[in-house]
This record gives sequence, C-alpha cells and structure tokens, in this order.
Amino acid sequence: MPRIFNIDSYVVYFWSNEGKPKEPLHVHIAEITPKANGTKVWITRSGKALLCNNQSRIPARDLRKIIRVIEANSFLIAQKWYDYFGEVQYYC
Repeated sequence: MPRIFNIDSYVVYFWSNEGKPKEPLHVHIAEITPKANGTKVWITRSGKALLCNNQSRIPARDLRKIIRVIEANSFLIAQKWYDYFGEVQYYC
C-alpha cells in the first residue's frame, strides 16, 4: 500500500487495487498499519475531503483533524495518486 503520510498514530494511504475502472481520487486511513477495511475519504476537485465511511471507527475528534490535514495536502495527494495510478478522476 502506498503510504502518503502519517498523522499521529494514523496512516493515510492508497489501496493498491482500486478496481477497474479505478475509483475516483480518495485515501484510506487506519491506525498504525494499512488495512483493507480502512476509513475512506473522497477528495473533490476543489480539494475538499468527504467522508465515505469510517470503517476504522476513528473517533470524531481525530477524524476531523485528519480531514483538515488531508484537505491542506489535497494537491500533494492528487499528485501522488497520479504518480502511482497514472490518472486522476474526481468524485465531484
């Protein structure tokens, strides 16, 4: 799993198999190590982060902090997505 960055004890990452066709730009979040059922956050064209699910059951306070960091780094995340997957499509 391509790791993007860590925020405290959480890792923000891409899942290697994003399906065919690939899903729009998003990241997964899990505590300590990447997991198949990590929390999923869509990233919009404007750089906003939209919670898709919280399967990792990240506490709301931590999740708000993580989402702010994701939004602040949305351009970097989009570039890393493009570098890894070769294309970028957005949820909205």
